[in-house]
Amino acid sequence: MDKEQILEYCLTHLPGTIVSDSWGETGVFYNPNSGLKRGIYLLTIKNKDGAHDKSSILNREGVFRLNICIRKSTFLKLFGSIPHRPLAGQVVDMPYDFSESDTMLPHPVYAWMGWICVLNPSDKKFEQLKPLISEAYELAIEKYLKRRK
Repeated sequence: MDKEQILEYCLTHLPGTIVSDSWGETGVFYNPNSGLKRGIYLLTIKNKDGAHDKSSILNREGVFRLNICIRKSTFLKLFGSIPHRPLAGQVVDMPYDFSESDTMLPHPVYAWMGWICVLNPSDKKFEQLKPLISEAYELAIEKYLKRRK
Protein backbone atom coordinates (compact mmCIF):
# COMPACT_ATOMS: atom_id res chain seq x y z
CA MET A 1 0.00 0.00 0.00
CA ASP A 2 1.10 3.51 -0.61
CA LYS A 3 -0.17 6.70 1.02
CA GLU A 4 -2.38 7.64 -1.91
CA GLN A 5 -4.13 4.25 -1.89
CA ILE A 6 -4.87 4.59 1.81
CA LEU A 7 -6.30 8.08 1.36
CA GLU A 8 -8.35 6.96 -1.64
CA TYR A 9 -9.75 4.05 0.38
CA CYS A 10 -10.86 6.43 3.13
CA LEU A 11 -12.44 8.99 0.82
CA THR A 12 -14.23 6.26 -1.16
CA HIS A 13 -15.46 4.07 1.71
CA LEU A 14 -15.98 6.53 4.58
CA PRO A 15 -18.65 9.11 3.68
CA GLY A 16 -18.15 12.58 5.10
CA THR A 17 -14.37 12.34 5.32
CA ILE A 18 -11.92 14.96 4.13
CA VAL A 19 -8.15 15.08 3.83
CA SER A 20 -5.99 17.88 5.17
CA ASP A 21 -2.21 18.35 5.29
CA SER A 22 -0.59 19.94 8.31
CA TRP A 23 2.33 19.53 10.73
CA GLY A 24 4.20 17.17 8.40
CA GLU A 25 1.36 14.71 8.12
CA THR A 26 -1.81 14.11 6.18
CA GLY A 27 -4.96 13.75 8.27
CA VAL A 28 -8.26 12.11 7.43
CA PHE A 29 -11.08 13.83 9.29
CA TYR A 30 -14.79 13.20 9.60
CA ASN A 31 -16.38 16.52 8.73
CA PRO A 32 -19.50 16.23 6.56
CA ASN A 33 -20.48 19.49 4.89
CA SER A 34 -17.69 21.27 6.84
CA GLY A 35 -19.86 21.13 9.98
CA LEU A 36 -16.84 21.85 12.18
CA LYS A 37 -13.87 24.09 11.55
CA ARG A 38 -11.52 21.14 11.13
CA GLY A 39 -13.46 17.94 11.82
CA ILE A 40 -12.60 14.88 13.90
CA TYR A 41 -9.43 12.85 13.27
CA LEU A 42 -9.81 9.24 12.13
CA LEU A 43 -6.28 8.63 11.05
CA THR A 44 -3.11 10.31 9.93
CA ILE A 45 -0.20 9.50 7.67
CA LYS A 46 3.05 10.89 9.01
CA ASN A 47 5.84 11.37 6.49
CA LYS A 48 8.76 12.59 8.57
CA ASP A 49 10.14 12.75 12.06
CA GLY A 50 9.02 15.64 14.22
CA ALA A 51 10.72 17.40 17.09
CA HIS A 52 8.89 15.21 19.64
CA ASP A 53 8.39 12.08 17.56
CA LYS A 54 11.49 10.42 16.14
CA SER A 55 11.03 6.86 17.40
CA SER A 56 9.77 5.47 14.09
CA ILE A 57 12.76 6.87 12.18
CA LEU A 58 10.47 8.23 9.46
CA ASN A 59 13.28 10.13 7.77
CA ARG A 60 14.31 6.90 6.04
CA GLU A 61 13.67 6.88 2.29
CA GLY A 62 10.10 5.80 1.46
CA VAL A 63 8.99 5.24 5.07
CA PHE A 64 5.67 6.55 6.37
CA ARG A 65 3.51 5.74 9.37
CA LEU A 66 -0.23 5.16 9.29
CA ASN A 67 -1.77 6.19 12.63
CA ILE A 68 -5.32 5.17 13.58
CA CYS A 69 -7.46 6.35 16.51
CA ILE A 70 -9.34 3.37 17.97
CA ARG A 71 -11.39 2.84 21.10
CA LYS A 72 -9.39 2.31 24.26
CA SER A 73 -11.25 -0.95 24.86
CA THR A 74 -9.96 -2.26 21.52
CA PHE A 75 -6.47 -0.97 22.28
CA LEU A 76 -6.57 -2.96 25.54
CA LYS A 77 -7.57 -6.14 23.69
CA LEU A 78 -4.71 -5.67 21.24
CA PHE A 79 -1.92 -4.64 23.61
CA GLY A 80 -3.02 -5.61 27.13
CA SER A 81 -2.66 -2.20 28.76
CA ILE A 82 -2.85 1.50 28.09
CA PRO A 83 0.38 3.30 28.90
CA HIS A 84 0.76 6.53 30.80
CA ARG A 85 1.13 9.74 28.84
CA PRO A 86 4.83 10.22 28.09
CA LEU A 87 6.75 13.33 29.02
CA ALA A 88 7.25 15.88 26.24
CA GLY A 89 9.69 14.54 23.68
CA GLN A 90 9.50 10.99 25.05
CA VAL A 91 7.72 7.83 23.86
CA VAL A 92 5.28 5.64 25.73
CA ASP A 93 6.77 3.05 28.05
CA MET A 94 5.92 -0.09 26.10
CA PRO A 95 8.23 -2.88 24.90
CA TYR A 96 8.02 -2.27 21.14
CA ASP A 97 10.37 -1.32 18.33
CA PHE A 98 8.45 1.64 16.91
CA SER A 99 10.56 1.59 13.74
CA GLU A 100 9.41 -1.90 12.66
CA SER A 101 7.59 -1.99 9.31
CA ASP A 102 4.31 -3.73 8.46
CA THR A 103 3.54 -4.50 12.12
CA MET A 104 0.61 -3.18 14.15
CA LEU A 105 2.07 -1.23 17.07
CA PRO A 106 0.91 1.17 19.75
CA HIS A 107 1.50 4.73 18.60
CA PRO A 108 4.86 5.78 20.10
CA VAL A 109 3.49 9.05 21.50
CA TYR A 110 -0.32 8.82 21.50
CA ALA A 111 -0.90 5.22 22.61
CA TRP A 112 -2.22 6.61 25.91
CA MET A 113 -5.10 8.08 23.86
CA GLY A 114 -5.82 4.79 22.06
CA TRP A 115 -3.86 5.39 18.86
CA ILE A 116 -2.16 2.57 16.99
CA CYS A 117 0.20 2.66 14.01
CA VAL A 118 1.77 0.67 11.20
CA LEU A 119 4.82 1.69 9.22
CA ASN A 120 4.44 1.02 5.49
CA PRO A 121 1.52 -1.42 5.72
CA SER A 122 1.45 -4.14 3.08
CA ASP A 123 -1.77 -4.91 1.20
CA LYS A 124 -2.33 -7.87 3.53
CA LYS A 125 -1.79 -5.79 6.67
CA PHE A 126 -4.07 -3.05 5.35
CA GLU A 127 -6.84 -5.63 4.92
CA GLN A 128 -6.38 -6.51 8.60
CA LEU A 129 -6.57 -2.81 9.49
CA LYS A 130 -9.85 -2.14 7.68
CA PRO A 131 -12.05 -3.16 10.66
CA LEU A 132 -9.99 -0.81 12.88
CA ILE A 133 -10.34 1.99 10.34
CA SER A 134 -14.11 1.37 10.40
CA GLU A 135 -13.99 1.59 14.18
CA ALA A 136 -12.06 4.86 13.97
CA TYR A 137 -14.71 6.16 11.58
CA GLU A 138 -17.56 5.22 13.95
CA LEU A 139 -15.70 6.80 16.87
CA ALA A 140 -15.15 9.99 14.87
CA ILE A 141 -18.87 10.18 14.04
CA GLU A 142 -19.73 9.84 17.74
CA LYS A 143 -17.29 12.62 18.67
CA TYR A 144 -18.54 14.80 15.83
CA LEU A 145 -22.16 14.46 16.95
CA LYS A 146 -21.23 15.38 20.54
CA ARG A 147 -19.41 18.49 19.36
CA ARG A 148 -22.27 19.56 17.12
CA LYS A 149 -24.76 19.59 20.03
